[in-house]
Parts: sequence; structure tokens; C-alpha cells
Amino acid sequence: MLSTALRSMRTRWVTFTGSFVALTLGVGLIAMTGQALASTFDAPERAPERFAAAPVVVAPSDTLRVATPVGERTARLTDPRPVPEALAAGLARLGRTAEDRTFPVEAAGREAVGHPWSIAAATPYRVTSGRAPAAADEVVVTGGAGLRTGDHVRVGAPGESGIRTVVGTVADAGFESAVFFTDAEAARIRPAVDAVAVHADPAAVRALTRRVPGMRVLTGDERRRADPDPDRDDEALTAVNALLGTAAGITGFVSVFVVASTFSFAVAQRRREFGLLRTAGATPGQVRRAVVAEALVVGALASAAGCLLGAAAAPRLAARLAAQGLAPAWFTIGDASWPLHTAFWAGLGVALAGVAVSSHRAGRVRPAEALRDASVDEGSMPLGRLLTGTAVLLTGLGLLGWALLTDPGDLLKRKTYLLQPLWIIVGVALLAPLFSRPLTRLITWLPARLPGATGLLARQNASAGVRRTAAVAAPVLITVALAASLLGTVATIDEGKASEAAAALSGADFRAGGDGPLDPRFVQRVRHIPGVVTSASRPTGVTVLEEGTALISSEARAAEPAALAATARLPLVSGRLADLDDDSIVVNEEWETRTVGRRVGVWLGDGRKVSLRIAAVMRVGTGSNGVYLTPANASGAAVDRVDVRLRAGADRSAVRALLEEAGRDTGTPVRTGEAWVTAHHPSAGGHTRAGLLLVLGIALLYSGIALANTMVMATSDRVRDFAVLRLSGATKVQVLRLTAVEALLVVAVGAALGAAVAGLDLLGVRAALALLSVDSPVAVPWVPVGAVVAACAVLAVVSAVLPALAAMRTRPVDSAGTRE
Repeated sequence: MLSTALRSMRTRWVTFTGSFVALTLGVGLIAMTGQALASTFDAPERAPERFAAAPVVVAPSDTLRVATPVGERTARLTDPRPVPEALAAGLARLGRTAEDRTFPVEAAGREAVGHPWSIAAATPYRVTSGRAPAAADEVVVTGGAGLRTGDHVRVGAPGESGIRTVVGTVADAGFESAVFFTDAEAARIRPAVDAVAVHADPAAVRALTRRVPGMRVLTGDERRRADPDPDRDDEALTAVNALLGTAAGITGFVSVFVVASTFSFAVAQRRREFGLLRTAGATPGQVRRAVVAEALVVGALASAAGCLLGAAAAPRLAARLAAQGLAPAWFTIGDASWPLHTAFWAGLGVALAGVAVSSHRAGRVRPAEALRDASVDEGSMPLGRLLTGTAVLLTGLGLLGWALLTDPGDLLKRKTYLLQPLWIIVGVALLAPLFSRPLTRLITWLPARLPGATGLLARQNASAGVRRTAAVAAPVLITVALAASLLGTVATIDEGKASEAAAALSGADFRAGGDGPLDPRFVQRVRHIPGVVTSASRPTGVTVLEEGTALISSEARAAEPAALAATARLPLVSGRLADLDDDSIVVNEEWETRTVGRRVGVWLGDGRKVSLRIAAVMRVGTGSNGVYLTPANASGAAVDRVDVRLRAGADRSAVRALLEEAGRDTGTPVRTGEAWVTAHHPSAGGHTRAGLLLVLGIALLYSGIALANTMVMATSDRVRDFAVLRLSGATKVQVLRLTAVEALLVVAVGAALGAAVAGLDLLGVRAALALLSVDSPVAVPWVPVGAVVAACAVLAVVSAVLPALAAMRTRPVDSAGTRE
């Protein structure tokens, strides 16, 4: 059987080359994404940075720890309490200390962080020029800030801005751009103590600190917990892991499906060859074993080549991720080998699975098939494929319907909307032979009636070769369906979020902030503008223990109830916003306890546990409807947004002029309510969109190559068809034109099926938004989808015309008698 398989492969090298290319690229994709995914499991060990020279650091704990029946549960605190003054004084009695105060500053137009000079030695920062600051208007800056000793620079700090003199520079530590003030000046700007570096016995420090809840003592490598954003590596890898996991899932799906389809089509092309073998005396079992042996040889070679390709491409993928900001700059490919083993055996398994059913069908070919001269696909689709396709399609539709009935919000989550369309895509692709013939006749109804024979011949050829049409249309179907579904879903959800935000914030005429803490001077000036209602709000968080074991954190916003009620239109389903006070909370329908009047125990952003009465309940919406509190329950959080509503009779132009003047003086942009929503809810975040385009790009590139590959296989198999056309009087140009029209027709069939799949998916998302009471139209990404279809059309035409042109170099009389 092996020798027969090798001879067959040598004779039909085009078909087997197509299968080899498809499998090599598919395995390469799996190996590449698998190796990148394996590299996200462990973050590198980092030494302390901010307090590397401090033996002991006392800092507030940013982690909430709650004991439950199933073990300790943790959550991140949004507003940890500062180090109490009494504790700082007690630590000073144990040994030499340096108090750290960290606050945002702007120096020479660049964002930086401010610190007291005494803490510089804890890093350690070393003076490279000049001296330490000695007066309130003197600062020392890091070398990378572009400033030199003696420069006079405007430095903006919370609540103030003024000209200060650079009296020294320190070497850049690499993890922050810092501006150092005198200790007294830093304490004036920020009275709260963020951490204390202590030169004393750790045991004595722990004994003293143990009496103060919410504080922690850090030594050794644990000092890194006091660094800026100490979890940034783990968080970055978590994001990359989610992105690459999605990419691996989608590209794995695309490659597996395309490879299986290609191998199945390659077997279907050889129907007359199998009939000839049966005529020569081969048994059905021998035919099946020959087909499986061919798949085994091609599968092993292509899988090995794909592993080499994936191993070479993985470092380039990692570099691309880092360059796009989707992964940290240090992200590289590790030495894990299991992704290569997985990719190899997956490729070989898919190759064998792709020919499993086809080999069974090949063994059933009758000897009389060798005598047939017409390549017409007769009979119905195999029962197994029909049942499988129907089951997969119904499963996809059933999951969509079940989600709409039970949890519409789940359809708006990334993992769901990335994977949900795949069920429907697979189902429709499996049933493509069933849809291809009627869809072909529908698309060509008008062209077939136009003068000339091209339209009619294209219609008849595509209808006669249903398997060929379905095989070539499959990559187009996947490409269009993925592009339209994913891009359209993200755009539709973005529209829904923007619409929801516009409705909730429609009570404000002007708005400022939303991008970080606001200058307190701006907030004070706005509050004194006559004729307006001002709502200054701040971000915080709350955590609740649900079902006794799950610690759930929610984003929250704190504002004065009366001002909030005047400037916001929250989507309440029960209760009143006017009932919100320091002893109550506004929650949404996702909370386990959501009955107005009942009390719920929560941990606030600073770790305090309180019992609050539910004043009102909001609907869930797109997931952006968080929790509302009063400022008394958000200690430590800074105001980051100001909403302004005009009172009756107020002069809009005068109010706007005063707001813009305050904004100019403090560097705070002021926008109308509508403009603010547009600026802050434009579309998916940069990283989200870049990640989605990366996932789509990999999948679509492979689908495009698969389309060209399958088209070459299909066209190369029609040498005798072209010869018959030439002998019937057709010119080369006419044959090439017919070939191009047939290619465009197949692309149109695939695009129509892909559009139908995308339409179902987008209607499901639209229905989910409607059930969540969010008014949003379906956003169809016409431009990218049009570009994808156009690219498929160009690829299909070129991949069909070039092999046809090469085939017609042989005389028609010789080609007409060519054996298969």
C-alpha cells in the first residue's frame, strides 16, 4: 500500500502539494501560537526597584483577605489607607526612617511622579549633577526628563502649578520619571504617607506594625510589593495569555477545518482513479488503506515542516506583540517543547481524520466510475455529513437562543462573542454542498440570461461540481464570517455602550475629566460658577462576598446624591436615587442581594467593612452600570470627573466661557456632554482592537492562502475540461474569462454564506442588547468586509487563471487525452 501511495503521490503531485501546503501552514499556526502561549505562564522574577536600598518597608496593604468555608479569598483594594502618623512616629523611634509620599506631577509638559528628597536614597537615586533641594521652589529631576541643572521649569502638582528651579539631577532608575521636592514641600502637597523606609530590626518593626490593621512589613524580595504597579508583569502576561488563547482557539479552528476540507476534497477529486483501481481488482479495503497511507505520509512530512515553520515564526510573533504594546517589552519565546509535540500530532490527526470519511467513500466507488467522462456530482450529500452539519448548526443556534433566554449579557463578553460564531460557521460549512447549488443558481440567474455563453457555462459548471464549489467556497465563508462577525460584534457593543453612557449622562450639559485625578483648583472654581449644578465624582470600588465563597469586586463611583440626581439619568429598575446617603448604596441587578431596603455587607475601597442599605437598583445593561456611593464611603479617592448642569435661566455661553477659562488655567479639557461621551466611548480600546486585528489577521491570512491553494488544486484538475472547450471553438481568452467568472462565482457563494452566518450572529448580539434595554443599531463593518471579499476575489481569480493559462500551453488534442 505504501508503494502504491508513493506512486500515486508522484503522479498527482499538484493535489498532494496542495494538501501538504495547507497542513504545513495549519500546523505552523498551531505551533507558533502554542509556543507564544506557553511563554505567558510565568513572569520573570524581578528584584525590588523603588525600595531596593531600604532593609524594611512599611506600607499599606492593597489586598483584601477574607476567610471563607473553602479557604481564603483575596481582592485588590482600590484606595488603600495611608500609613497613620502615629505609626510613622513610632517607627522613627526604632531607627532611621524616610517617609515616602507619591503624587502625580507634570514637569516641562511631561508626566512624572513627585517624592520627598529623603526617600531618594531608598532606591537608591544618586546625584549626577548639582545638589539636593533645599528650598520650597527647588527640585531634583531624573536624568531622562530632558532637564538640566539650573533650568527654570513649570511644575504642576495637585492643586497648584508654578515655576521651580532644577538644582540637581539623578540617574534614571528606569521604572519612573521622578521629581524630588524637599520633605516639607512634599508633605505640604501630599500630607498622607504612602510608605516608610525603616532602618531597624524587622522583628521590632513587625511587633509595632502588628497593632495597626491594614499595614504590612516588607523585607527581602517582598519589598517589590511597594514598587509602582508591582503586579504589572503578571497582569500583562494575563492579558497576553487571554489574547493568545483566543488566537490559538480561532486559528486552530480555522486550520483544522481548512486542512480537513482540503484533504477531503483531494480524495473526492480522484473518484475515477479509484474506479480504475476497483476495475483492476483492488478491494474496497485496499483502496481505503492506500488513501490512509497517502494521508499518513503527507501528514507526517507536513506536520514536521509545520513545526519548523512555527518555531521560526514564534519569536517574530512575540516581537510583534511587544512592538504593538500587547505584551511587555521583555516578552520572549521560552524553551517549552510541548506546543511542538501538540502541533505535530494534531496535524497528523487532522490529516487522518480528514480522509477517514473520504476513504470510506473512496472504497465504495464502483468500477464503472472509471468509464465516466463527466465530472458531475450526483446524488445527495453523505448522510453522515448532513447529520453532523445539522447537529452542529442547531447546537450553535441553540446556544445562542439559550443565552438570549437566560443570560443575554454573556453574549457581550469577549470569550463568548469570539467563540460563539464558530459553531454556526462549522455547521454552515459542513452543509455548504447542500446550499451551494441553489445559491449558485440564484446568483447566476441574471448572468445566465445575458448574451453570450460565459454566464450559462459558469452556472452549469459550478452547479455540476458541487463538491468543488463547496471546497473552494469554504475558506471564503470562514474569512467573511469571522471578519464580519467579530468586527461587527465589537462595533455593535461599542455603539451600545456609547448609547447607554449617553443616556445615563444626558442630564449634564458640560463635563470635564475622566482621565485621572482633576486639579482641585478646577473643581473649586467650577463649584463657584453661578447658575449651575455641579457634581464632582470620584472612582472607587466595593467588594462583596456572595454565596459565602465568591469575593466579587465592582467598580463604583462616589458623588453627592442631590448633585448626582440632577446631572445623571441612571437606568434604575427600583428605588430612588434621592434615597442615597452615607448609610446606603446603589447596586445593579447582578448582585446577589438586590432588594431595595435590605442591607448588604461590603468592603469599601480602603478595606473597611460596612453594612449599607440598598437605596436603588440599576439594570445590568452592557456591564458598565457599576455601583454608586457617597464620598463618605470613598475616602482616599480623588475627584476625576465633574458634571455640570445649567439651572433654569442660566446663560449657556457665559457658563461655558467660565468653564473653559478654569480649564485653561488648570490644564483641564472641558467638553459638552455629547462630546465627552464621544471622546470617552469611541470604540474598542486600542489594545483590544489591536489584539482583535492580530487574531483576525492570522486567521484571515491563513484562510486566504488556503483559498488560493484550494483554487489551484481545483483548476489544475480541469485540464481536460479546458481542452474540450478549446476543441469546441473557444479561444484562450474566452476560456480564461470563463475561469475567472467561475472563480468570482465561487467567491460570491462563500461570501453569501459567510454573510448569512455573520447576520445571524449580529442579530443575536442586537437581540441581547435589546433584552438588556440598550438601544443600539447593528454596526456592520462594510469597509473591512468589503476589503476581505475583494481580496478573496483577487486571490481566487489569480489562483484560477494562472493554472488555467499554464494548462493551455499544451495542445488541446493532447490535453483532451491526458490521463488523471
